[in-house]
Amino acid sequence: MILLNFGHPLTQEQLTAVQSATGQAAIDLREIKTHFDHERPFPDQITQLVNSLNIDSQTWQTQPILINPPAHNAIAVTLLAELHGRMGYFPAVIRLKPIPGSLPPQFEFAEIINLQAIRDQARTQR
Repeated sequence: MILLNFGHPLTQEQLTAVQSATGQAAIDLREIKTHFDHERPFPDQITQLVNSLNIDSQTWQTQPILINPPAHNAIAVTLLAELHGRMGYFPAVIRLKPIPGSLPPQFEFAEIINLQAIRDQARTQR
């Protein structure tokens, strides 16, 4: 499984929890920096960022890919639209949650959200 991390670096505990939740023995973790220029259009920067990952069309469409989305909402939703176009479906994403009372703030794995399943279920409400 390829884990594309567009967010903050993941801890070993978070990665272990993702492995457990997915049943994957090995995860190909790719750390991707998502600092954007606010003076340039985000869609152009997203395309450039995704192109820089050097993932071919076959891999996008056939390999299990999990996303840790960036924290910036406009970047995250634009990224999801770009990935949907390349993959043919919405990718699953991981959600981290704050650990109550932790100082400094720390986060733990919460769940995997299957965006495609949510989309498919929502279509029944049309």
